[in-house]
Amino acid sequence: MRSEVTVTFKSQPPVRIELHDQPEPMPPEAARRWLDEQFTQMGCEPLRPTGKLLTADKVVVVAEAAGPEKFADAQWAQAFARAVTTALGRPMVNIDVTALSISY
Repeated sequence: MRSEVTVTFKSQPPVRIELHDQPEPMPPEAARRWLDEQFTQMGCEPLRPTGKLLTADKVVVVAEAAGPEKFADAQWAQAFARAVTTALGRPMVNIDVTALSISY
């Protein structure tokens, strides 16, 4: 099954991360933990004023904090894509950082 995460930043070409050669998907608990760790390490803040943090919001905020520079690290980008596809339960994920949105 084809699996890909695309991240779009303003004034940058989209970052495409293909996962077709991955031996196994990341386990769900590991995916959530990885995203939580990145969220904390990067000093991210919830998008919603209520403080409620949906998984999709966390993905967008981590992508925004990482910026194009972090996605240039192929190992980090692969880990991000594996965590995202597992946490969201979708093989194809498009993240628009400028619009703070996700589409499938």
